[in-house]
Amino acid sequence: MRDWIFLFFAIVSETFGTMMLNYSEQLSRLWPTIGTIVGYLLSFYLLAQALRTIPVGIAYAIWGAVGIVLIMILGAILFKQMPDLPAIIGILLIMAGIMVINFFSKMEVH
Repeated sequence: MRDWIFLFFAIVSETFGTMMLNYSEQLSRLWPTIGTIVGYLLSFYLLAQALRTIPVGIAYAIWGAVGIVLIMILGAILFKQMPDLPAIIGILLIMAGIMVINFFSKMEVH
């Protein structure tokens, strides 16, 4: 269970880093740029910790997919970047993929 918590916080850190990347204005603003770097470094560290018991393919799929969903939601809220119908359908397909992985995959760490 601990490694799933690491994965959760890796996703949160990556999402934070990506949001700060947008605020950094192409890395030209100091504090958002530092936030970007810290967010990504922390995210990779936590992802590495999660890989002790979670297979890399599953961890990366969940990390990437949940991050995409969170970024789209936060982009709509914070930056008024409203997704159109194809984007919403794509996000629903990503979420369906996460559920298939979590409920049906029997991959093991070697």
